[in-house]
Amino acid sequence: MKSDAEQRAGLLYGIGAYGMWGLVPLFWPLLKPAGALEILAHRMVWSLAVVGIALVALKRWGWIRELIRQPRKLALISVAASVITVNWGLYIWAVNSGHVVEASLGYFINPLVTIAMGVLLLKERLRPAQWAAVGTGFAAVLVLAIGYGQPPWISLTLAFSFATYGLVKKKVNIGGLESLAAETAIQFLPALGFLLWLGAGGSASFGSHGAGHAALLAATGVVTAAPLVCFGAAAIRVPLSTLGLLQYLAPVFQFLLGILYFHEAMPAERWAGFALVWLALTCLTWDALRTARRTRAHALRLAAAAAPPRASQVPTPQSPQPEAEPTA
Repeated sequence: MKSDAEQRAGLLYGIGAYGMWGLVPLFWPLLKPAGALEILAHRMVWSLAVVGIALVALKRWGWIRELIRQPRKLALISVAASVITVNWGLYIWAVNSGHVVEASLGYFINPLVTIAMGVLLLKERLRPAQWAAVGTGFAAVLVLAIGYGQPPWISLTLAFSFATYGLVKKKVNIGGLESLAAETAIQFLPALGFLLWLGAGGSASFGSHGAGHAALLAATGVVTAAPLVCFGAAAIRVPLSTLGLLQYLAPVFQFLLGILYFHEAMPAERWAGFALVWLALTCLTWDALRTARRTRAHALRLAAAAAPPRASQVPTPQSPQPEAEPTA
């Protein structure tokens, strides 16, 4: 069981991660005319560079030898690297193609997907309010599918890929910086090869649009590493249910940016679908808060029952406790 200090630290890490992810749609359009795949490759290459510098500065290398001796963890990290690659690439494309609102929906749905994974993969039991939330979320996807004329594939892919990433990170259970280093090491060679291929073909944007644009592409390492390190640190310190609650921060920022900054359209059916998702999340939040209060109250009662009596309350042979007088 994690200590209170660890859980508080995990909560702060989670808030920092989701706050940064919520504002990142402002960054990706600055990298145009680079395409989504080129930006994705730069994220992978520069992220490893940033993490490598951090590891050198902190002198944290001992985990590498231990990790190499654990094939199961290596396999899980490979899965994490694969699903986060899908998530990164699709999200960059969605933002730069005018689908910020639909991308935000993916992260609104993500807590519901996380709960569903807990039931299907971890055999967790849901409370009635959680079942109601999942059912409402499913209804929201149906409404949006009818409105779009097809399922909201961007939203669903982002939700399932990131929920899978969170689950795998939970099972790997190594530090955020170390986990990100291992994941980007797996991604590095394919990404570097793709960038070299673009350069050889004369279609790379890096260096051909000025030093400022090149610096922004290099900055993808910091933009990527900072929230992922925070997320990795949060994932091993707080329950998946808490991560699900924190995830509301990022899509709220993204949704507001999509409406107010990018001026994306919101037809009636999209509002209806979002309203159902928000209803489901409200139900989840209410249930989580109620359960947390009950758990704290129960823990306090157990602590009070287990506490030794005070000295003034302990009977002594010299001062026997008087028998209760019969009542009339």
